[in-house]
Amino acid sequence: MEDLIYFDNAATSYPKPDIVHDTARDFYRANGVNPGRTGCDLALHAEEMIHNTRTRLSAFFNRSLIEVGKRKDPNRLVFTLNATMSLNLIINGMVSPGDHVVTTMVEHNSVIRPINHKVREGAAATFVVPDAEGYVDPEEVRRAIKRNTTLVIVNHASNVTGVVQDLRSIGAVCREAAVPFAVDSAQTAGVLPIDMAECDISLLSFTGHKGLLAPTGTGGICVADDAEIRGTIYGGTGVRSAHPYHLEEYPYRLEAGTLNLAGIAGLSAGLEWIQQRGIENIHTHELNLLGMLQEGLSEIDGVTIWGTKRLDRRVATMSVTVENYDASDIGTFLDVDYNILTRTGLHCAPLLHEHYGSAPRGTVRFSIGPFNTEEHVEAAVRAVAGIASQRPVAGAASAVAVERDGC
Repeated sequence: MEDLIYFDNAATSYPKPDIVHDTARDFYRANGVNPGRTGCDLALHAEEMIHNTRTRLSAFFNRSLIEVGKRKDPNRLVFTLNATMSLNLIINGMVSPGDHVVTTMVEHNSVIRPINHKVREGAAATFVVPDAEGYVDPEEVRRAIKRNTTLVIVNHASNVTGVVQDLRSIGAVCREAAVPFAVDSAQTAGVLPIDMAECDISLLSFTGHKGLLAPTGTGGICVADDAEIRGTIYGGTGVRSAHPYHLEEYPYRLEAGTLNLAGIAGLSAGLEWIQQRGIENIHTHELNLLGMLQEGLSEIDGVTIWGTKRLDRRVATMSVTVENYDASDIGTFLDVDYNILTRTGLHCAPLLHEHYGSAPRGTVRFSIGPFNTEEHVEAAVRAVAGIASQRPVAGAASAVAVERDGC
C-alpha cells in the first residue's frame, strides 16, 4: 500500500489527513452517545460539536453573506449520509407531478435517476446540452425555463472531465426567473470556493468524503434563508416526541434519526485541515499536477483526452482512452502492473459520455488529490506510454471487459 499511486479522488479522497482519522476516533471514543436525545454531559458535548460544524460549514458556503454582516441560520445546514441522499431530498422536496425541472447532460446519476423517476410520476424535465468541451451556456438554461419550472439543478463540476460550470451566471438567470437554483457540489465542496449568496444558490448539496476529506457516510444540504423545500423523510428527532407529524423547523425538516457522530467529527476536522492550508493553495497544487499529466499524456501516440483541455474553470479530473484498448483493460494494467489506481467506465454519468461519444465503454479517469506528487504524475505518464506502445491492432480490444462505474 505504501507504493500505491492513487488517482481516484473523484470517487473518494485518499488518503485522509491524519487529523481526520484521529478526531473521528477520539471524539467517538469519548462522546459516542446519541446527541439531542438526553441531557447528560456527553450528549451535550456531542450536540455542541454538531452545532459548531453546522455553523462553520454555513459560513464556508456563504462567505459574502457573512462578510456583509448578515446572520446565516446554521440550522439550515442539514446533515445527510452523502450527496446522493442530499440530491434525492432536494429533488423529491421540490418537484411534484405537473412540475418541470431543468438540468443538464453533465449530471451524475444522483440527479438523472431521481429526475427520471419524477418524470415517470408525471413531472417533465429538460436536459440542457453542453458545448463540445462540456460547458453549459447559461442562456440555454434561460431558454429551458418554463412557467411551471420549479427547480433548476446543475452539477458544479463534472466527475468525468472536471469542467466547472459558471454558477454565478446560471444563478442570475434563476434569480431573474424566480426559480430555485440547486447545485450538486460533490466534486467541488472543499476544492473550490463556493459562495451561495453570491451565486444565488437556493440549495447546495455536498458530500464529505471527497474534497472535504471527511469519512464516508457524511454530507448535507445548505438551504438558503429564503428558500423553501418540503420535507420528505420522517421519524425521530429527539424533541417534541408527542407531535404526530414530523417537525417543520430546521434542521429537523430534512433530518430524521441518529446522525453519523464520528463522521461529522471527522468532517469538522477535514474542514479545519483545508482552511489551515488554504483552499486556493490546495487547488493550485492539484491543477499544476493536472497540467503535467495532461501535457505528458497528450504526447503519447494513441491517447485521446476527452472533454476540455483548458486548466481554468476546471478541477483536477481528466478522462482518457488509448486506441484499440478497452478502458477497463487500461485500468487493470495500471492497477496490476504499475500499482496505479484509476477509475474506468461511465462514472455514473451516462449522458455526458453519450454527448462526447465515449459511450458505451467509457474512459479511464485520473482524478488528482492534495496528496499526489509530481513523481506520481511522472509514473502515470510512463505507465500509459508503456501500455500504449504495445497496443493491439484495431478490433482486438477486450470484448468481455466488465464495466465498473465510478462516481
